[in-house]
Amino acid sequence: MVAWVAFPALAAPMPKTMLEPGVTAPDFTLPATLAGHDYTFALKQALAKGPVVLYFFPAAYTSGCDLEAHTFSTHAAQFAKAGASILGVSENSIAMLNKFEIDPNFCAGKFPIASDPSGSIGALYGVKLYPPQKGAKTIHGQTITHGFFARTTFVIAPDGKVVASMSSEKDGISPIQHVTRSLAIVQRLHEHKTP
Repeated sequence: MVAWVAFPALAAPMPKTMLEPGVTAPDFTLPATLAGHDYTFALKQALAKGPVVLYFFPAAYTSGCDLEAHTFSTHAAQFAKAGASILGVSENSIAMLNKFEIDPNFCAGKFPIASDPSGSIGALYGVKLYPPQKGAKTIHGQTITHGFFARTTFVIAPDGKVVASMSSEKDGISPIQHVTRSLAIVQRLHEHKTP
């Protein structure tokens, strides 16, 4: 049996509000899955390759999250062309995320998703976490027993600075807008980097 533990930066303060542009994104590692393979996602390693779009979502196999994951997957090549990688994070178990990540209707194996079962990484980023909701179920009728992150997206530059943050609650944007706005931002970053 493998135990997965999140390792936030040790001295990082816990923000009370969502991280804003200009601050350094807390480094972390999380258990993740990509194309059916478990691994440890490390933000520092991902940033060495280019910008990272880090999005927190409430739960796999729920309507808005399904739409957001599908939209990220259909735009994954455009993110890659801009030199950016994508990471989705929820409190779902890694076992549930394995299924969701390879499902052709959702992530389709095109980008990793990670499990933050304690909500500790979300807390470092100031993402709201709601307690488990009585009666909440997946589209398959399974009871959801974990908490729910508020839908929140961060675009992090290779130097580790947050260049954009957005949330459905604060900004009134849809799951699709999280994708299209973050894509526009990484494309602008890429254009400014390209001579």
